[in-house]
Amino acid sequence: MTTTAKLTAAASLLVLTGLAVTPLFAQDTPPPGPPPMRRMGPGGPGGPGGPGFGPGGPMGLFGSIGRGLRELDLSDAQREQLRGVMTAHADEMKAIGDRLRQAQQNLDAVVTGDTADESAIRARSADVAAVQADAAVLRARMHQEAVSLLTAEQQAKLKELRAQEAEREKARAERMKANGDQRRARRPGK
Repeated sequence: MTTTAKLTAAASLLVLTGLAVTPLFAQDTPPPGPPPMRRMGPGGPGGPGGPGFGPGGPMGLFGSIGRGLRELDLSDAQREQLRGVMTAHADEMKAIGDRLRQAQQNLDAVVTGDTADESAIRARSADVAAVQADAAVLRARMHQEAVSLLTAEQQAKLKELRAQEAEREKARAERMKANGDQRRARRPGK
């Protein structure tokens, strides 16, 4: 994966975190059949969507809970209110998504241009970062609005779910590092 593709994927991650949440509120139960397989490419680890986007994925409005929404025992009224939060900010999310796509395209154009213009690359990178910051601020506002709709017990459960997900991610990162270390050790000439 090229550096430009990695930058694009990282930039997409911030905006898509806020953009890909709506399906979380529409599902009470997982879809029938086996769980989806993780894959490389769009929507998979290392792809433009990153890991966990879409229904039940961990990167929704509530951060790392995804499927945990079911564990919060939301009332029908709360579900409607959460949908309202998403609807109220839909235009802002779309505008930020559009701005981010344009900023990424501008960055890609200077990175892959005929000459390596460092000042132009830095300027376009700053543009991408500014849009990412706007996306993070919007996501934080939406998160606060959504969490304020939860009861104290649901908020406590949300914190517990986040802690569990953080532990799983930490363990996964450690496994990946250990696997990478083992592969490097097996390479000839090392």
